Amino acid sequence: MRTMTEIQELPTTTPLLSVTEAAATKIKQLLAEEPDVGVLRIAIQGGGCSGFQYGLGFDTAAADGDHAFEQHGVTVVVDPFSAPYLQGAEVDYVDSIQAAGFAVNNPNAVSSCGCGHSFQVAEGETPEDSAAGCGSGCSH
Repeated sequence: MRTMTEIQELPTTTPLLSVTEAAATKIKQLLAEEPDVGVLRIAIQGGGCSGFQYGLGFDTAAADGDHAFEQHGVTVVVDPFSAPYLQGAEVDYVDSIQAAGFAVNNPNAVSSCGCGHSFQVAEGETPEDSAAGCGSGCSH
Protein backbone atom coordinates (compact mmCIF):
# COMPACT_ATOMS: atom_id res chain seq x y z
CA MET A 1 0.00 0.00 0.00
CA ARG A 2 1.31 3.46 -0.84
CA THR A 3 1.88 6.09 1.78
CA MET A 4 0.38 9.55 1.53
CA THR A 5 3.84 10.99 0.76
CA GLU A 6 3.93 9.00 -2.49
CA ILE A 7 0.59 10.38 -3.67
CA GLN A 8 0.29 13.72 -5.40
CA GLU A 9 -1.90 15.85 -3.14
CA LEU A 10 -3.71 19.09 -3.78
CA PRO A 11 -3.51 21.84 -1.16
CA THR A 12 -5.82 21.08 1.74
CA THR A 13 -7.40 24.54 1.49
CA THR A 14 -8.70 23.82 -2.02
CA PRO A 15 -9.90 20.24 -2.45
CA LEU A 16 -10.35 19.06 -6.02
CA LEU A 17 -13.97 18.22 -5.34
CA SER A 18 -16.18 17.80 -2.31
CA VAL A 19 -18.10 14.92 -0.79
CA THR A 20 -21.23 15.69 1.22
CA GLU A 21 -21.78 14.12 4.62
CA ALA A 22 -24.67 12.06 3.19
CA ALA A 23 -22.40 10.68 0.45
CA ALA A 24 -19.59 9.98 2.93
CA THR A 25 -21.96 8.06 5.21
CA LYS A 26 -23.13 5.86 2.32
CA ILE A 27 -19.56 5.39 1.02
CA LYS A 28 -18.36 4.25 4.46
CA GLN A 29 -21.28 1.82 4.67
CA LEU A 30 -20.44 0.35 1.24
CA LEU A 31 -16.70 0.22 1.98
CA ALA A 32 -17.41 -1.82 5.10
CA GLU A 33 -19.18 -4.42 2.95
CA GLU A 34 -16.30 -4.79 0.45
CA PRO A 35 -13.10 -6.66 1.35
CA ASP A 36 -9.68 -5.34 0.31
CA VAL A 37 -10.77 -1.82 -0.69
CA GLY A 38 -10.06 1.44 1.06
CA VAL A 39 -10.63 4.40 -1.26
CA LEU A 40 -13.35 5.81 -3.49
CA ARG A 41 -12.11 6.35 -7.05
CA ILE A 42 -13.96 8.98 -9.08
CA ALA A 43 -13.27 9.28 -12.79
CA ILE A 44 -14.76 10.50 -16.00
CA GLN A 45 -14.96 8.27 -19.03
CA GLY A 46 -15.82 8.90 -22.66
CA GLY A 47 -19.32 7.79 -23.56
CA GLY A 48 -22.84 8.24 -22.38
CA CYS A 49 -25.51 10.31 -24.06
CA SER A 50 -23.67 13.60 -23.70
CA GLY A 51 -20.03 12.66 -24.31
CA PHE A 52 -18.72 11.88 -20.82
CA GLN A 53 -19.99 9.76 -17.98
CA TYR A 54 -19.02 9.52 -14.33
CA GLY A 55 -17.37 6.46 -12.89
CA LEU A 56 -17.46 5.87 -9.14
CA GLY A 57 -15.95 2.74 -7.70
CA PHE A 58 -13.79 1.36 -4.94
CA ASP A 59 -10.08 0.71 -5.20
CA THR A 60 -7.39 -0.67 -2.91
CA ALA A 61 -5.28 2.52 -2.93
CA ALA A 62 -4.26 5.52 -4.98
CA ALA A 63 -2.06 4.99 -8.02
CA ASP A 64 1.03 7.03 -8.90
CA GLY A 65 -0.02 10.51 -10.02
CA ASP A 66 -3.52 10.34 -8.52
CA HIS A 67 -4.92 13.30 -6.63
CA ALA A 68 -5.95 12.10 -3.18
CA PHE A 69 -7.75 13.78 -0.31
CA GLU A 70 -9.89 12.88 2.68
CA GLN A 71 -13.26 14.36 3.53
CA HIS A 72 -15.70 13.26 6.26
CA GLY A 73 -13.53 10.21 6.90
CA VAL A 74 -13.52 9.01 3.28
CA THR A 75 -10.38 8.92 1.12
CA VAL A 76 -11.10 9.94 -2.47
CA VAL A 77 -8.73 9.49 -5.42
CA VAL A 78 -8.97 11.04 -8.89
CA ASP A 79 -6.72 10.23 -11.83
CA PRO A 80 -4.84 13.10 -13.57
CA PHE A 81 -6.96 12.93 -16.75
CA SER A 82 -10.25 13.26 -14.85
CA ALA A 83 -9.10 15.96 -12.42
CA PRO A 84 -9.68 19.03 -14.66
CA TYR A 85 -13.21 17.88 -15.51
CA LEU A 86 -14.08 17.33 -11.84
CA GLN A 87 -12.57 20.52 -10.39
CA GLY A 88 -15.14 22.05 -8.04
CA ALA A 89 -17.65 19.19 -8.38
CA GLU A 90 -19.67 17.84 -5.45
CA VAL A 91 -20.54 14.18 -4.85
CA ASP A 92 -23.81 13.76 -2.99
CA TYR A 93 -26.03 10.82 -2.07
CA VAL A 94 -29.72 11.27 -2.78
CA ASP A 95 -32.41 9.03 -1.30
CA SER A 96 -35.85 10.25 -2.31
CA ILE A 97 -39.12 8.78 -3.49
CA GLN A 98 -38.02 9.38 -7.10
CA ALA A 99 -34.44 8.12 -6.98
CA ALA A 100 -31.68 6.80 -4.77
CA GLY A 101 -28.00 6.93 -5.58
CA PHE A 102 -24.95 9.09 -5.96
CA ALA A 103 -25.24 12.39 -7.80
CA VAL A 104 -22.37 14.48 -9.11
CA ASN A 105 -23.03 18.22 -9.21
CA ASN A 106 -20.40 19.44 -11.66
CA PRO A 107 -19.89 23.15 -12.46
CA ASN A 108 -17.82 22.15 -15.52
CA ALA A 109 -20.78 20.46 -17.22
CA VAL A 110 -22.50 22.73 -19.74
CA SER A 111 -25.27 20.17 -20.30
CA SER A 112 -26.34 16.84 -18.86
CA CYS A 113 -28.32 13.91 -20.18
CA GLY A 114 -31.78 13.25 -18.80
CA CYS A 115 -30.46 10.18 -17.00
CA GLY A 116 -28.08 12.37 -14.96
CA HIS A 117 -25.14 10.04 -15.51
CA SER A 118 -23.51 11.73 -18.48
CA PHE A 119 -22.49 15.29 -19.24
CA GLN A 120 -20.87 17.55 -21.79
CA VAL A 121 -18.16 20.16 -21.26
CA ALA A 122 -17.66 23.43 -23.16
CA GLU A 123 -16.80 23.08 -26.85
CA GLY A 124 -13.13 22.47 -27.43
CA GLU A 125 -12.68 20.59 -24.16
CA THR A 126 -14.05 17.25 -25.37
CA PRO A 127 -11.61 14.73 -26.82
CA GLU A 128 -12.61 13.80 -30.38
CA ASP A 129 -13.04 10.09 -29.62
CA SER A 130 -15.38 10.61 -26.67
CA ALA A 131 -18.41 11.93 -28.56
CA ALA A 132 -21.43 9.65 -28.52
CA GLY A 133 -24.95 9.88 -29.81
CA CYS A 134 -28.00 10.13 -27.60
CA GLY A 135 -29.00 6.81 -26.19
CA SER A 136 -25.53 5.30 -26.34
CA GLY A 137 -25.15 5.09 -22.59
CA CYS A 138 -28.50 5.86 -21.01
CA SER A 139 -30.74 3.16 -19.80
CA HIS A 140 -33.45 5.54 -18.56
